[in-house]
Amino acid sequence: MTAIMDELVSSPAREKYDQKTGSALPSTAEAGFSVGSAAFKDQAANALTNDQGLPRLLYELAVRLPAQPDIQALCVWLYEPVGKATRLHVLMADLPVKLRNDMDFPVEDSVAGWVWSMQQPLMINTNAEMRFPDFARCLLEAGIESFCGVPLTIANRRIGVLGLASTKPDGFCHLKLQFMQRSPNAANVADNLAAVESPICSDGQHEKESCYVDEQIQAEDKFEDIIGRSASLRAVFDEVKIVAPTNSAVLILGETGTGKELIARAIHNRSSRRQMPFIKVNCAAIPSGLLESELFGHERGAFTGAIARKIGRFELANGGTLFLDEIGDIPPELQPKLLRVLQEQEFERLGSTQTTRVDVRIVAATSRDLPQMVANREFRSDLYYRLNVFPVRLPALRERPEDIALLVRHFVDLYAQRMDKPVERISKETMQVLLTHPWPGNVRELQNFVERAVIRSPGKVLQPPLGELKAPAADPTASNYSAVSNGTTLKDAERHLIMHALAETEWLIGGAKGAAARLGLHRTTLLGKMRRLGISRAQA
Repeated sequence: MTAIMDELVSSPAREKYDQKTGSALPSTAEAGFSVGSAAFKDQAANALTNDQGLPRLLYELAVRLPAQPDIQALCVWLYEPVGKATRLHVLMADLPVKLRNDMDFPVEDSVAGWVWSMQQPLMINTNAEMRFPDFARCLLEAGIESFCGVPLTIANRRIGVLGLASTKPDGFCHLKLQFMQRSPNAANVADNLAAVESPICSDGQHEKESCYVDEQIQAEDKFEDIIGRSASLRAVFDEVKIVAPTNSAVLILGETGTGKELIARAIHNRSSRRQMPFIKVNCAAIPSGLLESELFGHERGAFTGAIARKIGRFELANGGTLFLDEIGDIPPELQPKLLRVLQEQEFERLGSTQTTRVDVRIVAATSRDLPQMVANREFRSDLYYRLNVFPVRLPALRERPEDIALLVRHFVDLYAQRMDKPVERISKETMQVLLTHPWPGNVRELQNFVERAVIRSPGKVLQPPLGELKAPAADPTASNYSAVSNGTTLKDAERHLIMHALAETEWLIGGAKGAAARLGLHRTTLLGKMRRLGISRAQA
């Protein structure tokens, strides 16, 4: 294979390199080392840290890749802007190659074109490939069962696509591509190369813990900032694509931590309003007395403390999208005014008699059961029907377990890079626990858990605190019962329950995690009981 490689590289690449640098590219024999030797690793690492041009880069890759027994061919596709195609150049082949040099493949109908356009690696099995049938057929005729395309860049400039071919259907299941990347630290390149060539760890011991073979996160697994390939999540993406170009109101339903804000932002980014503001309001996080001013604004002197005019969120979102998160926590006295602005697109600021007209698209979200709230007369039915023009329900993480591995891999890479930690592998045991955990907090809980795990991991293998997941959840009502038993009268018992709920929620009254929800009361009902019982924050 090395002889074939030397012959193929020497003609175009060696001559260009000779003319440019005045020195010849060395063959493997001239280099004085064998593939896989320590001398080779050092020289390859030093060479790859310098940008010496495309011929040198291709030659070094051709020397290094024979160390991979499953790779039988190395090619490069260079982009041809005139024909908007990728042109094949065979650098190395250890099989009866029927692919000839200078063959052009359209960008839109080949793996190489896809990799060039998306700048993402892509691995395919040519027998099962359906997206690029003509390209796969050409590979099959050459005896290639699996193919891997990698973006080829020099100094952050797109050059083309590096193609690796194998006669095995699963030739790239365990291939690591990091060793082909330039690094400012030569030792890192040598270490990566050593990790690819040998299953032996750096300390000379075999890896004791079997690691989970994680899947590559492909571009098609990402929708805006949302990662997943499950059927239920794909159905949500399809609904977003349908409703986004319209101006209709959207109601996003789902448990806490499922990514409702990301879906709302995706709707905005895919609409004709994407160049206009995207304003968000958490209706549960703002006290009810200030929420009206926050949404609609106020004039100077409208109430005590209003020392200047304030522009509300509706005016700030004029021409764009207003995202009303936790819409189920909006107080009843504010619901008629919100209904009017949804229907008429007009309102008055607090303390003003002048009507203000706006053009705002509403995207609302809630984790509460709005139909049940309507039945309990806690939420206006006409406002619910006005918001529920196009409902989008987000599945809980336990409903799409096939996405957990992708999310774990994404968060591990994200936090390892942020914290500059070497975590890159996940054990099978760890992944099995993560896949079977119900994740009541959904993606938010998983993300926080992985971040904590990366912080705790000193080496390359993720070491999460799995005991936290296996521990049974404490009964939140146990302490409430003890509080009730201490009261001698109904009034005392009620006071104990309210004070305990307020202490547990740090005096957060409204919202899904507030004291009112914990006690099964509406926010205004709880406030009335607190006034009647003389409960105030000063007593905390």
